[in-house]
Amino acid sequence: MDNVDNNEINKSIGKIIQKYRLKMGLTQETVAEKLSKSSKTISQIETGKNGTSKKTDVDFMNLLEIAPNELYKEFITNKNIIRKIELFDEIDNLNSNQIDAIEKFIDIIKNL
Repeated sequence: MDNVDNNEINKSIGKIIQKYRLKMGLTQETVAEKLSKSSKTISQIETGKNGTSKKTDVDFMNLLEIAPNELYKEFITNKNIIRKIELFDEIDNLNSNQIDAIEKFIDIIKNL
């Protein structure tokens, strides 16, 4: 995805924000209120008409429980980063007991 422009990034991030908002069962109005934005602004972000600032991205990630990887992974071309994102995606699909086991395994590997 080399040579992406801001419009593509805005549309992609907007779709992801909308997906997570709907997944959490929140309205645009509720999100707007929690983020001190207008409903119109949330709508424009979700449709890609407006971009977001870094601060707004962080606010959306915290409110909607979006991992940073999720917002930007479509645009990453570095193979090492892609590998890490794929591992994160695998971990993200595990239940809490499985994640606990992964954490213990990582601790063991660190201490080798």
